[in-house]
Amino acid sequence: MASQGNQKLFEIITGTSIISDACVVIVKTAWNAIVVDELERGCLNILAQHEIKSITTISVPGAVEIPFTINSYWESYKFKDNKPNVFIALGCVIKGDTPHFEYVCQSVTQGITHLNVTIPAPVIFGVLTVNTQEQADERLGGIHGHKGEEAAYTAIQMMAMVKSFKA
Repeated sequence: MASQGNQKLFEIITGTSIISDACVVIVKTAWNAIVVDELERGCLNILAQHEIKSITTISVPGAVEIPFTINSYWESYKFKDNKPNVFIALGCVIKGDTPHFEYVCQSVTQGITHLNVTIPAPVIFGVLTVNTQEQADERLGGIHGHKGEEAAYTAIQMMAMVKSFKA
């Protein structure tokens, strides 16, 4: 999802309308809320355009808490009728003057990767890891597209793919 030339992403897979009854869980950070709220807005707009109505949003303090929350939510709902079909992780980590940035980015990346191979619902990585506020802004509808919208498109495509495996 790094380039502005990622037009294939927006070609929704045929048959994705059958996922309108899907359950989507967005886990977003409270940290860098102005950026993350805009990621969420873009994500919700695309999900609404595709008539996905069952959407739950959970806020967590920071990016490191995202994998724990997703895993806990899955464990609580995996046997219920409204179990999630997909999780979308939204956050923004902006580099500062200390190595904290690298630790946070590595932790959330490894956590989401681990979830993607251990739970049956896809976890979409919509966490911006940028050097500056300007780079974050460029990913909210600027020259790099809207990463919240891209996360929603990715979620739709992954749900359709998983559903096709069960056909």
